[in-house]
Amino acid sequence: MHDREREFRVAPELREAYEACEAEVRRHVGRLGAAIGVLLPEAVRPFVYAIAGWVVCTDRIADEGPPGDRVERFARWRADTMADLRRGHSAHPVRRAFVDTMRGRDLDRALVEEHLETIAADCAAVPDFESFADLRRYLRGCAGATAELWAALVEPRGPEALRLVSVLAEACQLADLFEDLPADLAAGRCYLPKGDLRRLGLDADDLRRGAPRETLDAFVDVQLAHWRALLDEAAPVPGMVGGEYQPFVHSLLLGAQTHYDEVTLLRSEVLTAGIEPVRLDGRPDRRPARPVPGGVPGHVAVIMDGNRRWAQARGLPTPQGHRAGERATLRLVNAALRLGIRHLSVYAFSTENWERSQDELTALFEALADGIARDARWLHGLGVQVRWCGRRDRIDTSLASSIALVESMTCNNDVLMLTVCVDYGGREELAAAARALAAEAVSGAIRPEDIGPADLARHLYVPELPDVDLLVRTSGEQRISNFLPWHLAYAELFFDPVPWPDYDLARLRDAVTAYAARGRRFGGDGALPAQTGHDEPARTG
Repeated sequence: MHDREREFRVAPELREAYEACEAEVRRHVGRLGAAIGVLLPEAVRPFVYAIAGWVVCTDRIADEGPPGDRVERFARWRADTMADLRRGHSAHPVRRAFVDTMRGRDLDRALVEEHLETIAADCAAVPDFESFADLRRYLRGCAGATAELWAALVEPRGPEALRLVSVLAEACQLADLFEDLPADLAAGRCYLPKGDLRRLGLDADDLRRGAPRETLDAFVDVQLAHWRALLDEAAPVPGMVGGEYQPFVHSLLLGAQTHYDEVTLLRSEVLTAGIEPVRLDGRPDRRPARPVPGGVPGHVAVIMDGNRRWAQARGLPTPQGHRAGERATLRLVNAALRLGIRHLSVYAFSTENWERSQDELTALFEALADGIARDARWLHGLGVQVRWCGRRDRIDTSLASSIALVESMTCNNDVLMLTVCVDYGGREELAAAARALAAEAVSGAIRPEDIGPADLARHLYVPELPDVDLLVRTSGEQRISNFLPWHLAYAELFFDPVPWPDYDLARLRDAVTAYAARGRRFGGDGALPAQTGHDEPARTG
C-alpha cells in the first residue's frame, strides 16, 4: 500500500477531507463521480476524487454568486490554494485532500497554476476566441492541465500518454460547452471561434436570436470538424494507460464521442436546446428516436471492417484497433436507437476469422468479452434485445456463457433487436439448415416435394430474424463476405470507405438517407415478395 493511502486511511482528518472531495464531485458532477466510483480501482479512487473535487470547487467559485464578487472570491481561492501547496497543509477540507494528493504523489504544481490562470481569465472577462487554436488554449488550461494530474496516477505508458489524456479532456470540455451553450449565449458569453462566425456572415448574437437554419447548420458543422479532430487525436489514449485504468479512460472517450454524435444529430438545434448530459458509468440514457425524412430501413446489417487497418495507420498494435471498434459498435447501437431503426445485425466474428493469428484471436475475444461484461446493463436499460447468431460449439465456454446470459437478460426487450453474429458463416448456416431438413425428410416429417423457403428459414440460426433492408460495409471493401446471404436477397448495399473505428452517427445517417432515396421494386411492381421471419413490412419505393 502506498504511504499516502495508509496515512489517509488511519488519519480521520484526512479521511474526512477525501470524503468531502468525493461528495463534492458526486453532488455537482454526478456522471463523473459515478464513473470514478465504478470504473477506477479502489487504491487510486480517493486521489482522483481529490483532484476532481478541487476542480469542481474552483469552477463553482468562478461561476456562482454575483458577477461583481467572483473575481475577488476567485483571487482569494487561487492565492489560498497556492499558499496551501507551499506549506503542505490546508484548513479547507477539499484543499486539504488536494494538497495531500499533490504532495504525496509528487504531482506538477505548474499544471495547477495553468488551470488557475485560465479560470481567472475566464472569470474576469467575456470569452473572445478568434480561432479554434485560441479556444484550444482555453480548453487545455480549463480541462487538459488538470487531466494530466490524474493521468499521472493511472500508469501512463509512453511519452505521448499525458499529452493525449490532455487532448481527451479538451474534447470532453468541448462537450460541456455544447451542453451549456444556450445558457452561455443567453448570458452573452460565446466560447465558439469568432472567425468561424465571421466567415459565414454571422456574429454571436445570431446564434441566440436566430439566422437562416442552413447557415447555422453550417457553423455547427465547422465546430463538429474541430471536435472530430480532437477525438481522432485522442482515440489511442485508452491503450496508453495501465490495464486496470483503461475502462475509465474508455468511458471518458466514449462519452465525448457520444456527445459528438448527439450534436451531429441536432446540428443548429443545439444552439437553443443544448444537449442532455451523457452518463459515463454504464447506465442508460433513453432518448426518443429522430428518424430521417423519407423512411428508415427496418433491418440494418453491418460488416464492421477495418479495425486492423485503423490501428496500422496510427502505428498502434492491432488490439487497440479492436478496442476502438468496440466503441464504434456502441456508438452504432446508440445511432440506430436515435434514428429509429428496429433491427440491427453486426458481424463480430466470422467462421473465416479462425485463420488469424492466435494473438489476434485472443485480442478479439478479449475485446468482445469485455464489451459484453461492461455494456450488458447499458443495453438492457435501453430496451435492446441481444441475440447470438452463429455456431455455439467452438467459442470459449466462458465467452459463450456470457453471451447466453446477456441473451437471457434482454430477451423481453423490444426497442431494438441487436443480433451479434459470432462464429458465423452464411454457407455453414445454410448447410446446417439443409442437414436439418434432410433429417426431417428421412424421418418422414416432411415430403421433399413440399419443401419451400419457409421450411429452410425455420432451421436458420435465428429463425425470426427478418430480411435485411440495408447492408453497410466499412473500410472500402465491396463484398458481402459470407454474411447473412439468405437475408440479403433484396437488401440495398452501401459501402463506406472509412475503417470501422471511425464510423459514427453521421455516416449511418448518410447510409439511411441514401437508402430512403432508392426505389425498391423487388423485381416487380414494388410489392415485397413473401419473406420469412419479417415481422414488419419494409419500405417500398
